Amino acid sequence: MNKRFWGFAAGAALTALMAAPASAHRQWMMPSSTVVSGDDVWVTVDAAVSNDLFYFEHQPLRLDAMKAWAPDGTEAAIENKSTGRYRSTFDVHLTQKGTWRIASVADMLMGSYDLNGKTERLPRGTTAANLAERVPAGATNVKTAEANNRNEIFVTVGEPTTTLFKPTGKGIELVPVTHPNDLIAGEAATFQFLFDGKPTAGLPVTVIHGGIRYRDQLGQMDLTTGADGKVEVTWAEPGMYWLNVTTPQVESEEGEGAPPPLARRASYVTTLEVLAP
Repeated sequence: MNKRFWGFAAGAALTALMAAPASAHRQWMMPSSTVVSGDDVWVTVDAAVSNDLFYFEHQPLRLDAMKAWAPDGTEAAIENKSTGRYRSTFDVHLTQKGTWRIASVADMLMGSYDLNGKTERLPRGTTAANLAERVPAGATNVKTAEANNRNEIFVTVGEPTTTLFKPTGKGIELVPVTHPNDLIAGEAATFQFLFDGKPTAGLPVTVIHGGIRYRDQLGQMDLTTGADGKVEVTWAEPGMYWLNVTTPQVESEEGEGAPPPLARRASYVTTLEVLAP
């Protein structure tokens, strides 16, 4: 059988959803603060896709899938949403003490096949579960790709909590050994990453300090998860950091009749604030 990489006729649209480290355009969210105090507090979040981290110069991050969760696990409202030419903004009212999660998660299955001399795209609503019945008998050159893209940030009111870090078992997820709202310059932090619910070795982790528009060197840290899915990051200086984890590219096989195994791609993005000692 011939082997095909996960790209296909609709691959450009799928690629746009992924935040791969190799891409010059990086998607991100930046909260007005990651640690706050008080009984009636809000956080404002900027969301964009740009070349220079945390600078608005390419396009806004769409808010269709944006959600927020309070420390007790209940879903909270995304308020005052606005999308402009270069960025989106929104507010979350932090009505509980503890760590809040704000995230945009996108799951996507796309593909194509050849039938009667024409290339057809898989219809909308195709999933991994119904893929076999969506591909007609006699179809050839079947190519599919499944993507999961998770972009999330954490904001803590008062003392950090960990109730929102229960894995869903889908895509790449962060399990904090070091809490993401307890990062100090000059100290090491340890994070564990799961892929489909399991600690995964060999995941490439990219960490970049913000403000790259104003320095000559990117200063990118390229790390890899160990056998237990853990990676250690030492913060050289205070500031906002962009962290990305993306699964290596996966092959799928081309065949006739039943669809080949899905090519899988998953990406995880977060913004972390490192405080001065």
